[in-house]
Amino acid sequence: MPLTAVTFELTPAQADLLGDALLEAGALAVDVGDALAGTPDEQAVFDEPGEWDEPMRPIRWHRARLAALFENAAHAEALVGPALAECSVDPSAQRGTHVVEDADWVALTQREFEPIKITERLWIVPTWHQPPDPSAINLAIDPGRAFGSGSHPTTRLCLEWLSATLRGGESVLDYGCGSGVLAIGAARLGAARVTGIDIDPEAVDTAAANARANGIDGATFCLPDGSIDGTFDVVVANILARPLMALAPLLAARVKPGGLLALAGLLDGQAEQIAAVYAPGCRLQTVRTLDGWALLAGARVR
Repeated sequence: MPLTAVTFELTPAQADLLGDALLEAGALAVDVGDALAGTPDEQAVFDEPGEWDEPMRPIRWHRARLAALFENAAHAEALVGPALAECSVDPSAQRGTHVVEDADWVALTQREFEPIKITERLWIVPTWHQPPDPSAINLAIDPGRAFGSGSHPTTRLCLEWLSATLRGGESVLDYGCGSGVLAIGAARLGAARVTGIDIDPEAVDTAAANARANGIDGATFCLPDGSIDGTFDVVVANILARPLMALAPLLAARVKPGGLLALAGLLDGQAEQIAAVYAPGCRLQTVRTLDGWALLAGARVR
């Protein structure tokens, strides 16, 4: 059945308010993006908690484009007006309405996620695809609610580093494991013991399910509740700059003396500041950058 999409051009703050109001009122979906996408003024935004004017905080879009999806035109008309009034948004912010024709959305979504070649020997292959190279290490990971489908540059950076670093038999901690892709990749690359920790219970469940789907027995995935003790040969954390800084004492303490630590989820311009935070215990340097993101890695020195 065809659906109706309504688009708006707003300030980022208005987009947040109106998007929440429309979803609460019954909109099927809401998407927010850069209203200047495709122009020289387009901005790449990498968001994380904190105040907008803090030095580590990226700049937000100048203008936001909000698109909301409804069952039909009548449904849109009934919800949009009251939501605009509730959020004190000028009705002129509405930019257009169009029909979204019915489609096989599952098939269309799946086409967006092709196999990803990480290295010559390592691929990420969604379960609906055949591995392009059956002789390679193929990680079966589908896009889902937990971060880590392999398409993001930070995931690629971490997997490349693990592929180049692991020799077999290591213990590996994946802190902020999301889908578990890094822990699973480490296990398939020869790690003897892999552990994943995440603050999201759904991510923990997803990671455990993904490990089973990849034939990995004995992997541990859990919340950061103190149930994991000891140190590891390799610790990898692909989260964001602020939590990486806050977690520096904890993460460094999880690395065995002489062991290795890799950090991702930080922008290239944030690498020096984060390396300085870890300097008392770990000597880190930028190993590689990709699309504005950086990977810090190095050894624990004491």
